[in-house]
Amino acid sequence: MNLFNYSYEDTFVHRLSGLSKLLCFMALTGVVMYIYDIRIFLIILIFSFSVMKAARIRIRDLKIIFIYVGTFFIINAVLSFIFAPNFGPETYGSYTLWFPIVGKYNMTYEQAFYQISKIFKYSSVVPLGVIFLFTTDPSEFASSLNAVFVPYKISYAVSLTLRHFPDIQKEYSDISKAQQARGLDISRKTSFWHRFKNAAATMIPLIFSSLDRIDVITNAMHLRGFSKHKTRTWYSRRKLKKEDFIALSVSFGITAAAIYTAVFINHGRFYNPFSPG
Repeated sequence: MNLFNYSYEDTFVHRLSGLSKLLCFMALTGVVMYIYDIRIFLIILIFSFSVMKAARIRIRDLKIIFIYVGTFFIINAVLSFIFAPNFGPETYGSYTLWFPIVGKYNMTYEQAFYQISKIFKYSSVVPLGVIFLFTTDPSEFASSLNAVFVPYKISYAVSLTLRHFPDIQKEYSDISKAQQARGLDISRKTSFWHRFKNAAATMIPLIFSSLDRIDVITNAMHLRGFSKHKTRTWYSRRKLKKEDFIALSVSFGITAAAIYTAVFINHGRFYNPFSPG
């Protein structure tokens, strides 16, 4: 499966309005960014994977995404520990040594819990983005952005970007195969620097072809009078139906419960299992 390649399936998730999916995505993502409660992250993570299964999004088709995300998790965890090895104890107000590492670097239970919570924090956002991007038509996505007061020029630019991602990926594959046929080796048999240099040579014609495509699209849009008026209508905009209100109710219900937990139970953004009270 190509990244960001929308394909329609006859599922409950695909039939939802782009506006309702955008609002659900913004609500759940917003609350995940605000709080630091691993219990809420687990609930949202389970909910997200359940929705992915209902939308018939196969995990094996997202292998490349998980590789990139996993690499980011590892780098982020290592760097955050190097630069702030005591952030966990400072946040939770206690210091419980787990095992020493070297010098000032000691792994505490508080730091380990913070690191794990951060991994679950980011992990719960990724499936939400996958669901939204893989089940929303780019044109409907643009109309949804415009419905939440994003200028239609920006909305249309986002739509065009998502629409042309599969074409760019296909063109990169074609250029890469053509370059390999000419003797440029980018396989794992050669050194990393050699692969990087040959891959850079592949990117140059891709950049020029992308610029040419941008020029063609821009000229076509100008000829059709795009951006002449302050507002525009959307052919793909749909009215909210019963299932949209159900999805919004569930998403905003989870969001409200998470905020209630943070404010009235945790008394702050962070869930602190080390607190004596």
